Amino acid sequence: MRAVTRPIDIDSLSVNTIRGLCMDMVERANSGHPGTPMDIAPVAYTLWQRFLRFDPSDPIWPNRDRFVLSEGHASALLWSLLHLSGTRTVGGDYEVLGDRAVTLEDLKTFRQLGSHCPGHPEYRWTSGVEATTGPLGQGVAMSVGMAMAQRWLAARYNRDDFEVFDFNVYALAGDGCMMEGVASEAASLAAHQRLANLCWIYDCNRVTIEGHIDIAFTEDVAARFLAYGWNVVTVADANDIELIGRAFHSFEAEVERPTLILVHSHIGYGSPVEDSPKAHGEPFGAEGVKETKRFFGLPEDEQFHIPDEVYVCFDDGVGNRGRQARTAWAAMFESYRETYPALADEIERIERRELPDGWEAVLPEFRADPKGLATRDSSGQTLNIIAQGVPWLIGGAADLSPSTLTHLNFEGAGDLQAVSPGGRNIHFGVREHASAAVANGMSLVKLRSFWSSFFIFSDYARPAIRLSALMEIPVVHVFTHDSIGVGQDGPTHQPVEQLASLRAMPGILVFRPADANEVVHTWRIVLGLKREPAVLVLSRQVLPTLERSTMASASLVERGAYVLSDVANGQPDVLLLATGSEVHLALSARDELAAEGIGARVVSMPCWELFERQSREYRDEVLPPKVVARVAVEQAATFGWDRYVGDRGAVVGMHTFGASAPLKELQTKFGFTARSVADVARDTLAALKGES
Repeated sequence: MRAVTRPIDIDSLSVNTIRGLCMDMVERANSGHPGTPMDIAPVAYTLWQRFLRFDPSDPIWPNRDRFVLSEGHASALLWSLLHLSGTRTVGGDYEVLGDRAVTLEDLKTFRQLGSHCPGHPEYRWTSGVEATTGPLGQGVAMSVGMAMAQRWLAARYNRDDFEVFDFNVYALAGDGCMMEGVASEAASLAAHQRLANLCWIYDCNRVTIEGHIDIAFTEDVAARFLAYGWNVVTVADANDIELIGRAFHSFEAEVERPTLILVHSHIGYGSPVEDSPKAHGEPFGAEGVKETKRFFGLPEDEQFHIPDEVYVCFDDGVGNRGRQARTAWAAMFESYRETYPALADEIERIERRELPDGWEAVLPEFRADPKGLATRDSSGQTLNIIAQGVPWLIGGAADLSPSTLTHLNFEGAGDLQAVSPGGRNIHFGVREHASAAVANGMSLVKLRSFWSSFFIFSDYARPAIRLSALMEIPVVHVFTHDSIGVGQDGPTHQPVEQLASLRAMPGILVFRPADANEVVHTWRIVLGLKREPAVLVLSRQVLPTLERSTMASASLVERGAYVLSDVANGQPDVLLLATGSEVHLALSARDELAAEGIGARVVSMPCWELFERQSREYRDEVLPPKVVARVAVEQAATFGWDRYVGDRGAVVGMHTFGASAPLKELQTKFGFTARSVADVARDTLAALKGES
């Protein structure tokens, strides 16, 4: 152990206090990662105390700088900062409640049930957490969306005398983040967008769980980011606060490029297991903690030791600077409101996740048409209409807007590029994972974001889709080419298991509308969401627009499932359940059965999740328990349908991957014809009759 003198300056005392808290949290929990928060503590301290514009007394004021802990396993560091800075809680309606977001008791119950100090940062759970992180790489990817959102907000709302939005975005990343592909995708996009308001801090300690990263990661990260087009600054010693400060000044001076600050650190700095994998992922043990505290001049027999002067230091630093910045901004915004009342109203609606008054009045209604439209077409038309009334609805495609039809093509929409940051169309490039993560980041800044791709490529974006559900943010994930209806593109492009897998994800609404008017009401529902993401699953092939005068209203999409067409006496012999394109197949099968005197009720089920929220009475009205003859039809995996058809019903679905062939040949091969569905219904009825 190296000799050390007791720290005498307040910066060293504060940094070492953070280190002590991190050790104590992990040790008491007997779980967590002590090394990373210890090695990078001086960098985080310098950022918060000298540069970050963040008011702990109002942690959601709109122009605050954002700090994203992408290496979320180092959450003990964030909990220490939030506690020492006195960050206050925020209620569900975004009011500041005044209590500490992270109490000393929370620190002592790190990683325990109910604590506001969970194992990884969780958005909405603890005030001051800007994004849920832990899956490596996603935090930095979301920070790109935040930075893009700032530039968009500035372009729309700033005026010569009013700089309403000029916040910076900081993300702290580790070696694991740099290895993850989503970080590379996002870094490339950030450089293309010239996000000079974005700073990634790379904690280069060169240790992961398996050992020193030389066993798997030997690239020159600085050279990679220079090749992207980033400003790269290197800090040779993570403990040199003055050097760290100069690096942040370099970021602030940069006006053309995002900045990577590459910090060379030693994991578990000062600990008995410094630079070992143990420091990364395991507690030090009681003796190791004592020895490390002696090294840092901390009381070795005292846990969660916080000198009073450290609290004062944080209040004088980030607290005082944040209060001044927020107070000045609030005064400026009052003058802005007087000068630009309509724009100020928009900003306040954005912050509350509200939409403009009367936005639903422009929703289209499609006439019945047996030729119809692909649901991707009706979605594109609907999106272009509603986006004109919701100026902060922004999004694009992962290089597929001509196919997903998500391009906003009305006058003034424009492309969001480095030279036109106020555009409404984002070209994400072939970067599905980053597309979803960037959309998440934009939503975290309260813009209404969407992105799109082919449904099969939801697999590439699934981790970010999951985070949108976990964070409860209303991102709209739009997917087209929804089934084996893709045809000759073959099984590599034909989704089969994706519907079932996304329906299995908690906290997200999955819609597969059957016609143009179901699409309209799907958009009506998802734009009104405040705390849930949604997935839209749309067809490439043309689908008839149903005659609603003889069938139920498409507005019933809000119930998740509804009786689209019923028998005259309301007493069906068999229920035909379907989503999307297969609803029309069920209607054709109904007609074939009716010719034989068999009464079939057709139920459209565009959103299972919404249906499950309805009352038992309503669900039994749609799916009468006494009618056990049930057939579900969907060009996807059958998994999950048993909850609706029961053990005596049947499912016409996919049990294999698809094949490359024209659509009609595929439908015949896999049993998606009216005759096949009618045959299954007959067989189901016959089997039930045989039981009686």
